[in-house]
Amino acid sequence: MAGFDLDGQVTVRHFHLYLISDATGETLNAMSKAAVSQFEGVEVVERLYPLVRTRKQLERILADITQAPGAVMFTLVNHELRDLLTETCLRLNVPCIPVLDPIIGALGSFFDAKARNQPGRQHALDAGYFRRIEAMNFTMAHDDGQSTHDLSAADVVLVGISRTSKTPTCIYLANRGIKAANVALVPGVPLPAGLDAIAPGGTLVVGLTTSPDRLVQIRRNRLLALNAQTETDYVDLEAVKREVADARRLFLRRGWPVIDVTRRSIEETAAAILSLHDRRTGTEASPPPPLLA
Repeated sequence: MAGFDLDGQVTVRHFHLYLISDATGETLNAMSKAAVSQFEGVEVVERLYPLVRTRKQLERILADITQAPGAVMFTLVNHELRDLLTETCLRLNVPCIPVLDPIIGALGSFFDAKARNQPGRQHALDAGYFRRIEAMNFTMAHDDGQSTHDLSAADVVLVGISRTSKTPTCIYLANRGIKAANVALVPGVPLPAGLDAIAPGGTLVVGLTTSPDRLVQIRRNRLLALNAQTETDYVDLEAVKREVADARRLFLRRGWPVIDVTRRSIEETAAAILSLHDRRTGTEASPPPPLLA
């Protein structure tokens, strides 16, 4: 529970959090952020230690924990390393959390199978890995209106006015193996011919829009960061309202699905696009078959 000072304000407490992984640590990083975000008045100093696979590596980390004790979250499959880490945390009286154990245990019981206990197995260089690399290369080559001659080769094309999160959304999609391109709508500039070359029912084109008020705020912050002039049509509210309205009319004429990103995170926008893509390609998850008696 968060504390409060004499003025009724939430007081912030600081903690150390150690993330120890025998792989890249991506899983740990995501899980720790999701968990810590649930606590008000808590701020953590995270220290991530990836690719920990030897006793010598772990002993150096344990020296850090001993010097500044804090909670530990880990994904280690080596039993010797797990035992050493657990014993040290017990001696220091700090939590030591094997984050994947409950999941692997429950699935093992359900599958009636034993886990492989192989470090970094989720990052094996399989076909999916190479598909993601190919998608990332495509996306970077087709960012912000580049290489518009072959937009029909994309899985998804995002269209929207400036600062509607097109690029980060495309990168997120590419990391999921989706070849994503994006095209910016600029007042007075015609659409690239590559968009017209997309056959009906072919590549999915999605329009991104947002609130004019929010867009002005984002654009103004962008100009300030660049030390650029801040009194232009780019951040004029009435001009931005016209941009947004013109973009919506374009999306309607073209029959493109529209996603309002005003209150969506990149992940939420990408999830909505993936759902549209799956329906378009017929890969949407179907209900599971009935269990056999």
